[in-house]
Amino acid sequence: MSAKHPIIAITGSSGAGTTSVMRTFDAIFRREGVKPSFVEGDAFHRYDRAEMKARMTEELARGNQHFSHFGPENNLFEELEALFRSYAGSGTGRTRKYLHDETEAAACGQKPGTFTPWQDLPADTDVLFYEGLHGAVVTDKVNIAQHVDLLIGVVPVINLEWIQKLHRDKGARGYSTEAVTDTILRRMPDYINYVIPQFGRTHINFQRVPIVDTSNPFIARHIPSADESFLVIRFADPRGIDFPYLLTMLHDSFMSRPNTIVAPGGKMDLAMQLIFTPMVWRLMERRKLALEKG
Repeated sequence: MSAKHPIIAITGSSGAGTTSVMRTFDAIFRREGVKPSFVEGDAFHRYDRAEMKARMTEELARGNQHFSHFGPENNLFEELEALFRSYAGSGTGRTRKYLHDETEAAACGQKPGTFTPWQDLPADTDVLFYEGLHGAVVTDKVNIAQHVDLLIGVVPVINLEWIQKLHRDKGARGYSTEAVTDTILRRMPDYINYVIPQFGRTHINFQRVPIVDTSNPFIARHIPSADESFLVIRFADPRGIDFPYLLTMLHDSFMSRPNTIVAPGGKMDLAMQLIFTPMVWRLMERRKLALEKG
C-alpha cells in the first residue's frame, strides 16, 4: 500500500462484470480530475492466443484436463506483483496490452490475440487502476493483494456468472454452448483455488443475485436484467461507512447483516458512485498530504 501512489484493483472472473465497474471508475476519475494508469489483467497472461492453443493441445495429450487462464502456470504473477510494488514505491512500472479483437489489433498493426510490447506506464499519474482476474492473488511465491489500497470483488452468483459468460462468448466470440461449457469445466479447479479465495481479501464485494430461475444456466435464453436482480454489497470493515446515508439514497434497500447492504439491481451504478467517490477523495487527499511531506 502507498499513500503517494495508491492502487485500486477490481478482481473477478471472466463474465463477472468487472468491465462495468471499470467504466464507473473511469467516470469518477474524469469528474474528479484524477489521472489514472489503467492496467488490464489480460496483459499478464503468459501466452498469446496461438501459444495458449498449442499449450492446451499439449496438455490435453498429457491427460491434463484443467489447463486454464486462471492458474499460476499461465500467468505472470511475479511480474504483476513487481508492477504493483514498483508503482506503490515510485509511481512507475511496465505493462502491455492484450489485443482481444480485430479492432484493437488493427489500431496497433498486429494480429488479434497477441500482446503489444512492454512499455512504461504514463508519467505522473495519481492512481494505478487494475481490472482483471488476479488483483488479490496470494500464493507461496507472491502476495499481490498486500500492495492494493482499495480491493473490490465483482462476484455474481455462479449460475448468473455462467449465463453472462455463455451469452458473451457465444454472441461476441462465436463459440458454441459446448465449447463454453468445456472452458468452464476446465477452469474449475483453478477457479476454486485461485479466484474464489481473493474475495475473502477484498475490501468490498459486489454480488448480483437474480430473482428469476437460473437453475440451468446452459439453456437460459436471456441474461437476468438489473430489475430482475438484487445487489449484495459486503464491506470487510464497516467502520466509517455511512450506512444510514446509503440506505436513504438507495431506495428500497436494506441491511441483511451489520456489514452488508442489499439494494435493487438497477441501483448498481448509483451504489458504486456513492460508495467509491468518497473513497477516491480520501485516497487523493492522503496522496496530497504525503507528497507535501515529501
